[in-house]
Amino acid sequence: MKYAFVFGLLLLATKSFGQDQPKVYTTSSGEIIFSFAGITANGSEEGSVMRFSPVINLQNWVNFDKADNFGFFTGLSVRNVGVIYDEPAEPNTRVKARTYNVGIPVGVKLGNLDKAFFFAGYELELPVNYKEKIFVNEEKEEKRSIWFSSRVPTVNHSLMAGVQMPYGATLKFKYYLTNFYNKSYSGNDRQGNSIKPYENLDINVFYVSLSFGLLKNTDFYYDRD
Repeated sequence: MKYAFVFGLLLLATKSFGQDQPKVYTTSSGEIIFSFAGITANGSEEGSVMRFSPVINLQNWVNFDKADNFGFFTGLSVRNVGVIYDEPAEPNTRVKARTYNVGIPVGVKLGNLDKAFFFAGYELELPVNYKEKIFVNEEKEEKRSIWFSSRVPTVNHSLMAGVQMPYGATLKFKYYLTNFYNKSYSGNDRQGNSIKPYENLDINVFYVSLSFGLLKNTDFYYDRD
């Protein structure tokens, strides 16, 4: 399903780009993220704690406006995405985990592109750094930070939708189709026994974010007249 959605976006973009020269420009923004997660452990649904991540979340879009009310975008992003939850198998244990992701979005825009418009799309993200803190009875017991960790998937897939308001403020919802953890990961517990800690743990992160435009590049505007 997710690949059909992406293919449809790319097909529509390719067909449209072949008709008229689009207006091309870049926009940059910061993002304040309020994230949650749908968690299932051993078949039982568990709750998550809201995670607030104001830094470092940056995105740069390359915009292709086909008309005043229709366009496409792609670009590059760096995003702090994570989850806070209570470990189901260990009472009084809380896990705070996050990844820094490098993302490539592709999407469509509908509305008044100079003022307010709706957008939707897909984003592929590569987790480059994993960080985890484990608290037992509110005391920090473990901490790790790993580059290109096998604890998490190599690639994340996500869907997004949102609205950009006048003056660059943007409200966005995003849902990660990929499980936060790599369920095949093998490691050792505190006693040195080999285990698969995420084998029966499903975590799908979703978030609401507020973005603010930082920079708009007008050097690449194409004047159809």
